[in-house]
Amino acid sequence: MRPKDHHGEDARGSDEGPIEIGVVGDLTDNEGDLCDRLLGVEPGGECTLYFDSPGGSPYCAISLMTIILIRQLRATGIVTGECSSAALWPFAACQRRIVTPFSVLLFHPMKWQSEEHVGLAEAAEWARHFGDLERNMDRLLAEIFGVSLEDMDDWINPGRYVTGKELSDAGLAELLNLSELITRSNNGQVAQGGKQPAARKR
Repeated sequence: MRPKDHHGEDARGSDEGPIEIGVVGDLTDNEGDLCDRLLGVEPGGECTLYFDSPGGSPYCAISLMTIILIRQLRATGIVTGECSSAALWPFAACQRRIVTPFSVLLFHPMKWQSEEHVGLAEAAEWARHFGDLERNMDRLLAEIFGVSLEDMDDWINPGRYVTGKELSDAGLAELLNLSELITRSNNGQVAQGGKQPAARKR
């Protein structure tokens, strides 16, 4: 019997193609579901991740990225809207990355906030840990994207919105031509219906 994920879907995929997973909204709020979906893909298997996320916890970012890498998933990441902040790490871990001219990716320094009643010693330790975490994650992001830390730093500090075209021009993703998709879609409607759909009356 083939294993199934928690949604009851065949974890090995089907004749319809690789498992598709929506990485939408805050990563931290959806971490449990995203981990379950990724674990539902057999090691070395294919999956497609659709990104429209503003980010989330840096620990969640590292966790999702690690699952993709350690299970050697042949993941395709497609940025359908936004892929910012913490969402960049799992996207970078995808073997194939696809963007559109309207895709937006925000690179910026990590941000953090402390709880109200935190001791001075604990705050100092957190600040030390946070500084190390930020440096190491920036270095990791540059490594997994395959660019120099200096080039990555130009985007991260002080922060920059990078378009899909810019990411493609940098050689970090494929640029999807939406006009071609629209043409294919229109041709598909003609092929199925035999004629163009009638225009609606206003």
